[in-house]
Amino acid sequence: MKTIITLLGLLLSFSSHAKRPNILFIFTDDHGYQAISSYGSNRNKTPNIDRIAAEGMRFENCFVTNAICGPSRAVILTGKHSHLNGFMTNGNRFDGTQQTFPKLLRKKGYQTAIFGKWHLKTDPTGFDNWKVLLGQGPYYNPPMKSEEGTKKIEGYTTDIITDLTLEWLKDGRNKDEPFMLMCQHKAPHRNWQPGPDHLNLYDDVEMPYPETFWDDYKGRTAAASTQAMTVANHLSANDLKLNQPRNLTTSQLAAWNAAYEPKNKAFKEAKLEGKERIKWQYQRYVKDYLRCVTSVDDNIGRLLKYLDESGLAENTIVIYSSDQGWYLGEHGWYDKRWMYEESFRTPLVVRWPGTIKPGSVNNDFVSNLDFAQTFLDIAGVSKIPEPMQGHSLVPIFKGNTPNNWRKSFYYHYYEFPGAHSVRRHYGVRKDDYKLIHFYNLNAWELFDLKKDPNELKSVYSEPNYQDIVKDLKSELGQLRKKYKVPEDTRPVQRGNKKPKNQQNGKKNK
Repeated sequence: MKTIITLLGLLLSFSSHAKRPNILFIFTDDHGYQAISSYGSNRNKTPNIDRIAAEGMRFENCFVTNAICGPSRAVILTGKHSHLNGFMTNGNRFDGTQQTFPKLLRKKGYQTAIFGKWHLKTDPTGFDNWKVLLGQGPYYNPPMKSEEGTKKIEGYTTDIITDLTLEWLKDGRNKDEPFMLMCQHKAPHRNWQPGPDHLNLYDDVEMPYPETFWDDYKGRTAAASTQAMTVANHLSANDLKLNQPRNLTTSQLAAWNAAYEPKNKAFKEAKLEGKERIKWQYQRYVKDYLRCVTSVDDNIGRLLKYLDESGLAENTIVIYSSDQGWYLGEHGWYDKRWMYEESFRTPLVVRWPGTIKPGSVNNDFVSNLDFAQTFLDIAGVSKIPEPMQGHSLVPIFKGNTPNNWRKSFYYHYYEFPGAHSVRRHYGVRKDDYKLIHFYNLNAWELFDLKKDPNELKSVYSEPNYQDIVKDLKSELGQLRKKYKVPEDTRPVQRGNKKPKNQQNGKKNK
C-alpha cells in the first residue's frame, strides 16, 4: 500500500511538472506605447502585438523604475531597484553573481535561454543557453557572443534574433521540461536602420505631428535647462541617413542606396530651412523608427505562428514589453530618461490561454520591477526571495487585483552628466498627480495629469496645490524609506568605483 501511495505521489508530481506553463518573454529597446496600434497609435499598425493584447491583457499603466536601457534590464533580472542591484547607469557593469530570477527558475526545473540584446557588459549568468549582441550591437550583420565565443552572423539583426529563438525552440531544448525564453531585440533603438523588407515603407505618407511637437518648455525647469534630445537640433547625419551606414554587405548597400539616395537628393535640392527643415527631420526619423517597429512585429508573428503550429501556444505565456517608453516627437524630442509619461510608461501585453480573459485591459500601477516575481510565481516558487521589491502580476492576470496593490510609484533616474543631458531626478506618481524632484537643480515639478495630461505646466508653486504637494512629499519619503534609497543619490561611477569621499566608510555631506 505504501508503495502504491509513493508511486501515486510521483505520478502527481510529474503531472504537475508537465503542466507548468512555458514563458516566452519578447522584449524590445525603446518601443513607445504610442507606436503600437492596440495602444491607439495614429501612425502605424502592429497586428501581431495587437494579437497578443486581443487574446490576453493590455496594461495601461506599466511604469519603469529608471527609464534607460541597461538599468531597466537589471531591474527585470533582479526584481530590485537600481540602487540595490548596482546598475544605475549604462556606464555600470552588472554583477552577475547576485540573485536573479533565471537562476531561481533553473532550480525549479525550468530551462532558461536568452537571445538578442543583453547590454549589461558582463556575460549572462543563470541561463542554459545564450547568444547575445556585443554592447548595443548593429542593425546588420551582428557579431554575437555565446559560451563558445563570438561569431559574426550575416543578415538583419531583428530577423537573426528571431531565427536563433526559433532554432532553440525547435531543436535546442529538452522538450520534456518547461522553459523561460527571452527574445530581446535591439530594435527600435537609435539609429533606426530599417530592415531590407521595409526600406520604402511610409514613403507616400506624411506622419502626423504630436500635439506637443513645438513645445517651448515654459513652465518646467529641467526641460528648459540642459536637455539635448530635440528633433530640431540633435539628430545626427547618421540618424537622418544622410550618410551611408557601415557594416553592410554589397547587396545590402545596393538596396539601401536604391531606397535612400533619391530621397536624399531631393532633400538637398530643396534646401529647406527653419520649421520646414525640422519637419523633414521629424518625418525621416519617425518613419525609420516605425519601419524598425514593423520588422519587430513581423518577427513576433513568426514566433506566434510557430507556437500555433507546434502545439505550444496553449501552454505558453507570451509577454511583450520594452525597456521603457520613448518620444516620437512629443515635446519635440526623441530618446527617453524623463519621468514624463512618454518615457516613464512602457507597453506591456500578456497572453495566457485559459487564465487571462481575452481582450482584458488593466489600469493598475504595475512595473518592470514586478516581472521577476511574476515569472517565479508562474513557475510555482511559493516564497519570493526577500531582496526582491516588486509583486507578482499573476493575481492581476486572473482578474483579482489584491486589495493592498500599490497606489503610488517611485522613479529614479541617475545618468547625469551623460548622453542627452537629462538632469538626475526622482519622483512619485499617485492618482492623477506626479511630483518630480530634480535634485541637481534643487527644483520641483508637480503635474495635474487630469487637467494637463501633456505635462506642459508645473503647478508646484500654485497655492491651490499645496496640500497635494505636502501629501506627495510625504508619500515620496515613505517610498524612499521602503525601497532603502540612500540619502546620497549620486550614481556609482564608471567601473562601479565609489566616489572618493564614499571610500573608507566616509559619506557625502
